[in-house]
Amino acid sequence: MKILAIDPGQQRIGVAISDASGKVAFPLTVIPHQSKRADAERILALAQEHQVGLILIGQALGLDQQPTLQSRRSFNLAQTLQALTTIPVRLWDEFETTQIALQARQEMGIKGKKKTNPIDALAAVVLLQSYLDNSSTSE
Repeated sequence: MKILAIDPGQQRIGVAISDASGKVAFPLTVIPHQSKRADAERILALAQEHQVGLILIGQALGLDQQPTLQSRRSFNLAQTLQALTTIPVRLWDEFETTQIALQARQEMGIKGKKKTNPIDALAAVVLLQSYLDNSSTSE
């Protein structure tokens, strides 16, 4: 089953997708944030285009595991998506996905904040791969 992962941000939304076996995550695209409804519709269009079986939404909780403003936005996006589709929507902890993605990009030798290579899709890959790795160990 393919899984679509969403790393929501205030300006951009990173999107990643898994392979059909659900073992490896790949960057897909970056969506400019517009509104909760418009974002949900674009995400749903990608989910339908790629025939995914699950939409995973990154949710960053605070250090005390309590909701933050951003985690409430993720929750609201997940609710909006779930109202629009029968594809299951799940929240997943995105703790430090952007920092991990920045470190990975640096280790790959990509310097600076290249506009042609936004970090958002790579952060979605980190999010999705953590879900895939966790799911495979719990099987």
